[in-house]
Amino acid sequence: MGRLYLINLEGKLYNCKHCQTHLALCEDIVSKSFHCRHGRAYLFNKVVNVSVGVKEDRLMMTGLHTVADIFCVGCGSIVGWKYEIAHDKSQKYKEGKFILERLKVSFPDGNSYWVSHEHQVASASDADDA
Repeated sequence: MGRLYLINLEGKLYNCKHCQTHLALCEDIVSKSFHCRHGRAYLFNKVVNVSVGVKEDRLMMTGLHTVADIFCVGCGSIVGWKYEIAHDKSQKYKEGKFILERLKVSFPDGNSYWVSHEHQVASASDADDA
């Protein structure tokens, strides 16, 4: 296996909860109103230090999407997914963007998100039905 090169970000950023590898800057957040099977999630324009998995179709609350899981290159944990194709025209803005699950990242203030009553709250945002 080759040498691992990580991109170090400066500013307010999100890290992998497990290994603290830098993942994204606050300024790259598009929306904080997404939900997934593990709770809340954030949509980003850009993330770093991830590898992209196999594309697959997933039926979500906002329709059918072709997505690929994203993995932290530091520890291999799944930290979210990348939207490859949005099959509904109203969802095309998601294409090429990334979801980071709150449960799997550390926040700019150094804290992590823990499952609480928020996890039980339903929303009209994106969520895996599977």
